Amino acid sequence: MKAQNTSRRTFLKKSAMTATGVTLAMQTMGAPLVKNVLGANDKIRMGFIGVGNRGSQLLSRFMKNKDVDVVALCDVYEPYTLRDRSRVNKRWLKELGGRIPRMGEKFDHKVDTYSDFRKLLERKDIDAVCIATPDHWHALQTIMACEAGKDVYVEKPLTITILEGRRMIEAAKRTNRIVQVGLNRRGSTIYQELARQVGGGSIGKVSVARAYRISNMYPDGIGHVQPESPPVGFDWDMWLGPRSFRPYQYNIAPYRFRWWKDYSSQMANWGVHYLDLIRWLIGEQAPRAVTAVGGKYILQDDRTIPDTMEVTFEFPSGAVAIFGVYEAAGGKMFPYGEVEFRGTLANLYASARGYRIEATEDGQFQDRGALTESVRKDLDPSEDITVNLIRNFLDSVKSRKKPWCDLEEGHRSTTFALLANISLEVGKRLEWDAEKERITNCEEANQYLHYEYRKPWTLG
Repeated sequence: MKAQNTSRRTFLKKSAMTATGVTLAMQTMGAPLVKNVLGANDKIRMGFIGVGNRGSQLLSRFMKNKDVDVVALCDVYEPYTLRDRSRVNKRWLKELGGRIPRMGEKFDHKVDTYSDFRKLLERKDIDAVCIATPDHWHALQTIMACEAGKDVYVEKPLTITILEGRRMIEAAKRTNRIVQVGLNRRGSTIYQELARQVGGGSIGKVSVARAYRISNMYPDGIGHVQPESPPVGFDWDMWLGPRSFRPYQYNIAPYRFRWWKDYSSQMANWGVHYLDLIRWLIGEQAPRAVTAVGGKYILQDDRTIPDTMEVTFEFPSGAVAIFGVYEAAGGKMFPYGEVEFRGTLANLYASARGYRIEATEDGQFQDRGALTESVRKDLDPSEDITVNLIRNFLDSVKSRKKPWCDLEEGHRSTTFALLANISLEVGKRLEWDAEKERITNCEEANQYLHYEYRKPWTLG
């Protein structure tokens, strides 16, 4: 499915230059690129950018669809593109185990491989790409993919900065691209049902919603290691991309980058899932204020993010959402599920496998009896919600209809997590103007809405 536009050829000529010799400007490339709508039986030719842990999980799920044709893989680590686990660095295998993909997929034809994603984007025969690189790469790769005429499935969290998200939305609009964000709870039939129920008032007006990421990493956390040379076949400079150069460390990449604030955070890694879910079910677009507390209190490892953090989000409706990251303690927070909604009529506990609605008991000065009935529902068998989200993306590529979690939705939810990190950084309650996307009560905090990319990369 080829784009019929000279602006695409101009872009691809520029983007084929090496990373050491070009500034990658993200300007408008003329008229929007529009493809012919694929038929129901047409195969969608796909390239995959980032095929490590999460990228391999997504690859296997895309391959479950008969209308997907995998034509290209790209990664900065050669054994991942070769799909050969025997070539993976032995230290990675020992220390990360299950986080190193099994690989060994059976393709029905030769799949081309790349170490530079720009070479993959030159392919005129690729309809869509799946991006599962570290968070700090999502914006540039999504924008460049849109400008190259590709539809995009991009992993969560959408971005590392709030400004990046808005630029991605602008790029998708001007190029008429379909972009799905991998907030996979949007693919849950349980949560889709609850969105209708909670929105319809089944548990009354929600005053508080809560969720947590709990993982007791005491005593060693991600450990202490010294900088050293990266493994053979691993392009560390390309992995860093727009971020400042620093020597390689084994407890940064792969996977452990989520404990380094330059590349990710647990607030963004896990918080974005639950905050997306909360705001979706109670119908909120953005917080009006965010307060984060916490720090690196217990774990004396190399991490640059807190081991303990709790954030309060205040909504215009008067509701409050609370999200906590507890990585120096364990245990469960709820009698059931992964999220709690407290309403005036009942409390809801839910996961993608089912839910429990518990009737509210009488409170002080009240004598009313139960205001609603308790309800229990379980999915049997459970579903793969990521498979559902991917199927929706593929259908949207063909129909050109809005997917379940488009860029605007993904950006709004990611903003929650990024504002929490900024609040902790400056040590203040932040008031947020969701229309202007600016913090109104702390100019210092606005400095964290973006950062200066390392040359030659630029957001434009």
